[in-house]
Amino acid sequence: MASSWSRLRAGAITLALFSLAHFLVDIYSGSIGVLQPFLVARYGLNLSQAGLIGGLLVFSSSVTQPVYGYLSDRYRSKLFSCLGPAVAGLFILGATMAPGYGALLVLMMLGGAGVSAFHPQGSSWSTSGMRSDRGGWMAVFISAGTLGMAVSPAFFKEVIQRIGFDHLLWAAIPGVLLSVVMLALVRAPVEMGPAKVRSFDWAALRAVRGPMTILYLGVFFRSAVQVTYGQFLILYLSRERHYALGDAAYLVTLYLSFGAVGGFLGGHLAERFGAKRIIVHSFLWSVPCMAVFFLVPGPVGVASLILGGFILLFTIPVNVVVAQRLVPSQAATVSALLMGFAWGMAGMLFIPITGWIADHASLHAALFSLLIFPAMGFVLTRRLPEDIGR
Repeated sequence: MASSWSRLRAGAITLALFSLAHFLVDIYSGSIGVLQPFLVARYGLNLSQAGLIGGLLVFSSSVTQPVYGYLSDRYRSKLFSCLGPAVAGLFILGATMAPGYGALLVLMMLGGAGVSAFHPQGSSWSTSGMRSDRGGWMAVFISAGTLGMAVSPAFFKEVIQRIGFDHLLWAAIPGVLLSVVMLALVRAPVEMGPAKVRSFDWAALRAVRGPMTILYLGVFFRSAVQVTYGQFLILYLSRERHYALGDAAYLVTLYLSFGAVGGFLGGHLAERFGAKRIIVHSFLWSVPCMAVFFLVPGPVGVASLILGGFILLFTIPVNVVVAQRLVPSQAATVSALLMGFAWGMAGMLFIPITGWIADHASLHAALFSLLIFPAMGFVLTRRLPEDIGR
């Protein structure tokens, strides 16, 4: 009994540390929207140069995650995740003090590397000590990051107002302190095997390539809406719905925060009702809710947007847990594929396409048209096996 209690306590501490780290890492990575206007003014950037900053950060922090997932599965070093909060905070916020545009890009890419290295191992190790309700505990970890991304705009708006843009690097202190604590306390999960595995287990991935492909495309379709709305909603609300900029920013924070709550709830619902049912119904019901936002102005439309985002993000922890159960020997790699790589590729593809459509039609039409992707996700994920993830 004492041994079981000790393992549970150790697992809970590990989950708490990784969840807090996920919160901070995603606060730092989500700061770019607030930082960009100040960086444009300080360095005299045009919009193409400003866009390159965001593009490089997305590439460095998301698209490269499978590389770090592979390295994490191979070497099991805790440095990948434990240094993430410090590296992300110091380099992303340190970019505000860069001596020139070239140095700014380099610092942003290094900060993104900290974000990218953290996520695969963090998602793999965070719940390793929890013996039951794995999906529910994964929901805690993932929702912590979603919440960090949600509050980032409001958080850095307040920080800049209180201490000034020139002193923004002080906000990296929580990340540095948490990295020190994690380096002291975190241990590699025993059940994940020894360091320096001789070879990568491609056979395990090939054996489940069918359901893994469906899961990946489902995340990609969901992220087409999730990432692009996060990028453009403030602009859309202020330009085409005539909201004050501050009101638009806080509304988007509310929308993203409810998405974090949805992810938390979705993980628990999947443990009770089955992963496939939650994935399919998330796609099915999010589409009409979000469509109401574009068809009905006013409070009803806004409430529908928030409800749609809440339902759409049910699937974030569910997909990751299912993938880890399908390929437990490569847990960090598959987590990276379904979190960072799918998310990053959707952002790199659909953000510029949405901007192009907006230039030739309207932002309203561009954002509304993206709802075709959750509908496609519904059709596709119905092909998943009924018992997937069990």
